[in-house]
Amino acid sequence: MHLSPRKHWPAAALLLTLALAACHKEEQAVEGVAQKAATAEQKAQATTTLRDRQRAALSAIPLPTKSLYVDIHEPGAWANPFLSVEARSFDLRITLADANTSTIGEGTMLRPEAARRQELQISPADLAEAVAALPPEAWRYGRVIAVAEAPGASPQDRPQIRRNVEAAIQQLNDLGVVVEEWPSR
Repeated sequence: MHLSPRKHWPAAALLLTLALAACHKEEQAVEGVAQKAATAEQKAQATTTLRDRQRAALSAIPLPTKSLYVDIHEPGAWANPFLSVEARSFDLRITLADANTSTIGEGTMLRPEAARRQELQISPADLAEAVAALPPEAWRYGRVIAVAEAPGASPQDRPQIRRNVEAAIQQLNDLGVVVEEWPSR
């Protein structure tokens, strides 16, 4: 039986067209992967650059002096930044230094410490940026921050709070900040 090449020509043309289309799709897929990789690399470089800037800002703060805070066991007496960790957010408390260097009237109604205390509610994603932006006078013990689980959280939120505490400690350590973890009260 003799087959005519003309009978098979449409089938061969169809196979050739399908093969070319498959090659084109494969090229597009490779290009897409390459673009995603380039975008991820740019994002990683931007993150590294941001983290390096944050570390540089915090490097101006001296290393902590443990003898200054070893005997402090009450959150209200802590003079450095204090991070209270909740299930969906963080409370960052700072107490700015008294701008008046005189000892006259210190701690009285004319110069209350509570007036210099500020609390910021931040998202976990903004922790590194917020800590790096703190003024040097907020770090009286050096580059150390107290971290505690928020008191009064519901029992079902405790696992998420613990994960947030661990993530916060990791971020802070990555910035070069010493963490003094406090038990929740």
